[in-house]
Amino acid sequence: MKKITVLDLLQLDLRDRDALNLKCIAGRSGLVRELKVPEINRPGLELSGFYDNFAFQRIQIFGRGEMAYLEKLAREGKTETLEKLFSCEIPCCVFTHAQAPTEDFLGIAERTGCAVLQTDLTSSEFTTRILRVLSNIFAPKQSVHGVFVEVFGIGVVIMGDSGVGKSETALALIERNHRLVADDLVEIRRVGGNILIGTGTGVSSHHMEIRGLGIINITHLFGVGAIRDKKQIQMAVRLEDWDSDKNYDRIGAEENFMEILGVQVPYIVIPVKPGRNIPVIIETAAMNERLKKMGYYSAKEFSKNVMRWLETESAKAIFLSET
Repeated sequence: MKKITVLDLLQLDLRDRDALNLKCIAGRSGLVRELKVPEINRPGLELSGFYDNFAFQRIQIFGRGEMAYLEKLAREGKTETLEKLFSCEIPCCVFTHAQAPTEDFLGIAERTGCAVLQTDLTSSEFTTRILRVLSNIFAPKQSVHGVFVEVFGIGVVIMGDSGVGKSETALALIERNHRLVADDLVEIRRVGGNILIGTGTGVSSHHMEIRGLGIINITHLFGVGAIRDKKQIQMAVRLEDWDSDKNYDRIGAEENFMEILGVQVPYIVIPVKPGRNIPVIIETAAMNERLKKMGYYSAKEFSKNVMRWLETESAKAIFLSET
């Protein structure tokens, strides 16, 4: 993972429920300090002088309680605790509720080169948002070549060799009112332990390359309803040229999985040849996956019905032979 600094955090394009509303009010020379862990700390104990096990490598959050104690220290003219706080190379300090730090706090921060940030969010709301943002920043990542679409609410990554028809299949799905997330290169992040989130990369997001046609803009052609910025990956599909010597699964009783970033994702292989309607097959696979999530397995139910039928026929045969 590349180095992430406090300045990078300020420059993130965060909107809506992820917006941090941060601005730097002191210690600009400390904006180059690196964020090393996706965690935060409320330095209440440290301000009172207890520095055992001080998590100095975390972002330090100052809420109303910490601010009240800083004002108490300022009135008493005590700066030893603050000197000790800034002697540790903490990445930055954040003051919530649009609070302004005391003058002695700002002076020591400037002298030691530690960035002091301010947000108008409450402490609880800022904590929720910054932890979510840091989790995304530090999440394990992987890029795969393929097309990522949302089909009936299921995030489907379509992979395969070059020229097998991945983009054309995705284009047909978009025409059938499904949504494109990314084409050609899908960036995958693992968040929350076992959730895979797929997004596009850079300026190529929501564009597709169709051989013989070139680059097309899906948003302009089909509208904003045909795209998504990100989506959870819930199924992987590999398209491959039909091999007459290969035995393809015809019942689906056994489930196959692909491991992505340590997470098992349902995986199917679809052979491609003239006459096969691949978009419809992927639609059916997505609906079948939704049924599985609801606890219904078509292949297993079919097998049970066959077994019941065989048992019934066997019982009839035994009864007739004995008669």
